[in-house]
Amino acid sequence: MPFSFGAKSASAGAKSASAAAGASNLQFHEEEFVSKLLNRRWMLEKPDTKIHQIMLSKKQSQFVNGYLGGIHFSINTNPGLGIRFIEPSCKDPSFYIVRDDLLHPLVNGNKARKLDGLLPIVEEYSGTDVVTCGGCQSAHAAAVAVSCAEKGITSHLLLRGEEPEILTGYNLVSKMYGNVVYVPRSLYAKREEMLTRHANEVAGANGSVSWFRDVLNSLAMSTSGAEYRHAEPDKVSEIHQRKVVVVNEGAGDVVALLGVIRLVDYLSQSNILGDRPCTFVVDAGTGTTAVGLRLGALCLGLPWKVTAVMLADTLEGYKMQEDSLISDFKCFCDSIYAEPLLNDSNNEPICWTHRINPRKFGKVLDGEVNACQQVANQTGILVDPIYTLAAWELAMLLSQQESEEGRNVVMLHTGGTLGMFGLAQRYKSHFRLLKDDI
Repeated sequence: MPFSFGAKSASAGAKSASAAAGASNLQFHEEEFVSKLLNRRWMLEKPDTKIHQIMLSKKQSQFVNGYLGGIHFSINTNPGLGIRFIEPSCKDPSFYIVRDDLLHPLVNGNKARKLDGLLPIVEEYSGTDVVTCGGCQSAHAAAVAVSCAEKGITSHLLLRGEEPEILTGYNLVSKMYGNVVYVPRSLYAKREEMLTRHANEVAGANGSVSWFRDVLNSLAMSTSGAEYRHAEPDKVSEIHQRKVVVVNEGAGDVVALLGVIRLVDYLSQSNILGDRPCTFVVDAGTGTTAVGLRLGALCLGLPWKVTAVMLADTLEGYKMQEDSLISDFKCFCDSIYAEPLLNDSNNEPICWTHRINPRKFGKVLDGEVNACQQVANQTGILVDPIYTLAAWELAMLLSQQESEEGRNVVMLHTGGTLGMFGLAQRYKSHFRLLKDDI
């Protein structure tokens, strides 16, 4: 019996050692793959961001019968991270919030992450002008305008509809930093034709026009990935020649994923969130940020779930966008490690979920502006009723469920502060109901 037991133990030990070696080897490949992927020039000097903790409790306040169900919020601006991240710091439900809304005073966090990998490629291509489009209060257009101006690149923004009587919010920022043209809705419906025509006008007779996807392909084909990612921008040979780059509405190209993956890599450090089980919550416009979070977690082998609140499309539309971006990502990486990392049957897909109070995109419901006021008053964090309030509501709900599974809930605050100014013009009656004496 002792011999039999020993033989069995040796066999089990061999299997255990083999499994451990396999896991170690896979982890090495994951880290090597991500290291190569992130070895490039970036727009943001560093990926760092602040993390705060929101505690929920039942407490008497003037919002006791409010939209958020009488929950009182308090904030911990210095929560325990690293090893202490897994230790419950209070008996009440809580969730963590990644403060990407603080990345830049004028650029939304999710837009900054999208442009983080994109804009340096425009620079490497020696692009002189960027043409893009968006709605009248487009956060994307404002982000492109500000970020291009900071890099010495001229932006041209085609905004849908008529010029507002009073410029405010993202519209004002776009006007201050870029060259704005208002386009009738009938013409805006044909986006590619509209963008191409305007880009040709900007380029003039001696200039050139390229779509960003073509710029990316040409750089990848002309040099090896490791070389072009470090190449310094070439000077335009003819001083009057303009190299115009057209960027899709929302900048939803595959390169937009890289900045989010860079964020995941930063958060996965052992002194921050590490590899502990988390459920990430994010509001979804195009869905690009949610896909970037999932890809980052997959590439790094993290036990992180991603839950995205669908705001602007159907479930089928978001799943198609997810599949398309992942397919483009595999082609972009061209790596023997990408396929096994992303095709593992154990990988959890994004959980696309409806908003707790569904509505047509862009509509504000009664009580939501007051809910944003409550959050701001009790935590110092501003959320908006179109996007980030939806993520906040879901983070509240999950914080009361996921803790039972040993998971921390982490909301990614994508920004949206300036959007409140545009909403105040559009929904005057909602903002007249803001509470006094809070």
